[in-house]
Amino acid sequence: MSAEEIANKLWNLCNVLRDDGVTYHQYLNELTYILFLRLSEVKDFEEAIPEEYRWGKLKSITDNKDLFDTYRELLATISTKSDNAAVKEIYTNASTTLRKPVNLKTLVTSIDAIDWYDDVEQDKIATIYEELLERNAGEKKSGAGQYFTPRPLINVMVELMAPKLKERWNDPAAGTFGFMIAADQYLRDKTNNYFTLNSEDRRFQVEDAFSGCELVQDAHRLALMNAKLHGLESRIEMGDTLSELGKDFKNFDGVLANPPFGTKQGGENPTRDDLVYLSRNKQLNFLQHIYRSLKKDGKARAAVVLPDNVLFEDGDGRKIRRDLMDKCNLHTILRLPTGIFYAAGVKTNVLFFERGKTETGNTDQVWLYDMRTNAPSYGKRTPFTRNAFADFVKAYTGGLALDELKESYDGSIDHARRAQVQDERWSCLSREEIAKKNDSLDLGLIADANYSSSAHTEEPIDLARQAADELKAIQTELNQIIELLG
Repeated sequence: MSAEEIANKLWNLCNVLRDDGVTYHQYLNELTYILFLRLSEVKDFEEAIPEEYRWGKLKSITDNKDLFDTYRELLATISTKSDNAAVKEIYTNASTTLRKPVNLKTLVTSIDAIDWYDDVEQDKIATIYEELLERNAGEKKSGAGQYFTPRPLINVMVELMAPKLKERWNDPAAGTFGFMIAADQYLRDKTNNYFTLNSEDRRFQVEDAFSGCELVQDAHRLALMNAKLHGLESRIEMGDTLSELGKDFKNFDGVLANPPFGTKQGGENPTRDDLVYLSRNKQLNFLQHIYRSLKKDGKARAAVVLPDNVLFEDGDGRKIRRDLMDKCNLHTILRLPTGIFYAAGVKTNVLFFERGKTETGNTDQVWLYDMRTNAPSYGKRTPFTRNAFADFVKAYTGGLALDELKESYDGSIDHARRAQVQDERWSCLSREEIAKKNDSLDLGLIADANYSSSAHTEEPIDLARQAADELKAIQTELNQIIELLG
């Protein structure tokens, strides 16, 4: 059976199960449980699986009900019967949502038919798994959209960061590990799938080059499987980066991340004692963690997706932005279009920065690119693709075509070349100019063609202050009325 035929069979089964009430998210979990058993045989770690649950025994059960009963028992007990860490991580709190034994038999038969020793077929299954992750993210009731970053955005962030061999990269909010898998693929493409490396360098790339941390158990499970299907044996911790666990994630050459939006559960501050400015805003805490986790060598770099509030929030927000611009060269902010994430209406940005060798004075100027204003409404009719970033990439690289420079591009920033780029969406502010705006970075948006109000020409921070002053005035008048009535 060809990879294409297997793919169709897996997709068709997914559709059958959805008609039976099984979501993409649940189907992905089932697929993960069974794929892991198959991979244990292929990749020679089958001794970690209790003998009665090994792939050869499972696939040999001919009666569908007997197979189903064995499978349910496996999910309930395998994590306690095995001492292997990976087995425990994959199967902790595992349970099945399958209702019909025949569907399980179809899954087992389909996965057994894959030629796992054929690189093309392995790549096909990895692609199928990622497509399922993307469909799962688009299924609103699963809530999985928060763990999935659009693939075109991931790819352009990776390309502009230009990872290098022997570097250590991390995602502190790993989701399904998409950023690290893309960074790995970027390097595989340059090295003929690492075949040009010696055995130790290849081992480093597969085991040590990429790492992550994920708080949600189901997302962590999917991340582990996604990594394995792409040939990685990376360290992916399950836990909260903003807890004591996160203190161990440090001295990285690079970070790529899309931290979760919102406030910390319960509104409490993080438990880290090494973060100077503790906030209830998770993104501010993640940003602080990220720039502190980079090597202080002047080369370590990061690209991070963050919502608008990080750019303008006062108090700790302002302190963290100032600390970021002191410790790092915050050279670029990309104002992303709305509608590209599965949470509708979320306004996001990508911050690109490099950790300096010193603790102060590392940001001289910040370049901003507006992909948001007067932008297409992305969706089914206007798909969000890599081409959407073409003009931004030219501005970022100073007019150079990245597609032609992939072999030689090293991620360096040339401010002189950038200044020659003629694009109304491309602007630059000095550190001094930003300081005069109360260290707000909510800047660089061009005039909206659909909004002719003169107030639009004012900076957002000024509008916010004006609104705050008006609210204070109203409150004062109300207090006076209350006093008169009293």
